[in-house]
Amino acid sequence: MSMLHVLLPSTQRTGALTDAMPWLLRGDHLPDAEAGYHAALRGFFRTPAGSWPVAALTRDALYGDAEGSTWLGADLAFVQPDLTGARLLACGHLDISREESAALAAELAPSFGDRGFVLEPSLPSRWHLRLPRGAQPPHFDDPEQVLGDDLLEHLPQGGDGRRWRALLTETQVLLHQSDINAQRQQRGQAPANSLWFWGGGALPAWVKSELGLAISDEPVVRALATRSHVAHQVLPQFDAATLKAHAQVLLDLEREADLTRWWPQLEALWREGHSLMLHATSGERWQLKPGHRWRLWRRGR
Repeated sequence: MSMLHVLLPSTQRTGALTDAMPWLLRGDHLPDAEAGYHAALRGFFRTPAGSWPVAALTRDALYGDAEGSTWLGADLAFVQPDLTGARLLACGHLDISREESAALAAELAPSFGDRGFVLEPSLPSRWHLRLPRGAQPPHFDDPEQVLGDDLLEHLPQGGDGRRWRALLTETQVLLHQSDINAQRQQRGQAPANSLWFWGGGALPAWVKSELGLAISDEPVVRALATRSHVAHQVLPQFDAATLKAHAQVLLDLEREADLTRWWPQLEALWREGHSLMLHATSGERWQLKPGHRWRLWRRGR
């Protein structure tokens, strides 16, 4: 029978695991893994020297043009100033139209062009910077590591970092002055008042995986699956017959707002004899083997 790996949101962000506890209690609660969405993906996909160029991978998944350049994510973000600095409250998932995104990108493009970078608004709130081949952008933390924190604690240091901090400040000033953001605030929407740079690098020479199928709506998973010759499907196409055709399957539910509709399907697969591994992005892990369903004495423990 197959092994289904289910990638779940952080247990600190959702209470939906409560619905699954009656049968999770029968499984094995494994030692916690490293927290984070991309940390979890690194458990399924290997790259040279552990490199993780998310920007290049997502750009290639969306447009197929990432070869030959270095890329850096430049996601639109909402930053809230406070007494000690400014906190990142949203990144890459703002409710912004393509028209608004295009207008903001046009306002910022000259600042990047003057530095030899090309700004590519790949998705409405998930942009990319095309850098010259061989460029070495500094390390920026993943947005999930920065959310809720003061930006200053996550900005690169040193001389090269200073140049990127200056560029970030310049873009924040331009976004603050934009009529697009003034209109958004008048409508009660959060302004796209900053960018967050992250995930820099070039496409990896190879990606390897033991998976037979990856089911996810995320571009980075599609790119990793394509480069590792793993079959890929989006979430609505998932069914039990699909699972049975592969020995190792990844089901990515990390972005699902409502997990309750998935529990009956997952429980049915477990009862049919499939093994489940549940990976929460906060690090918790559970293993459910077919025989574990007979651990009735654990119910309600």
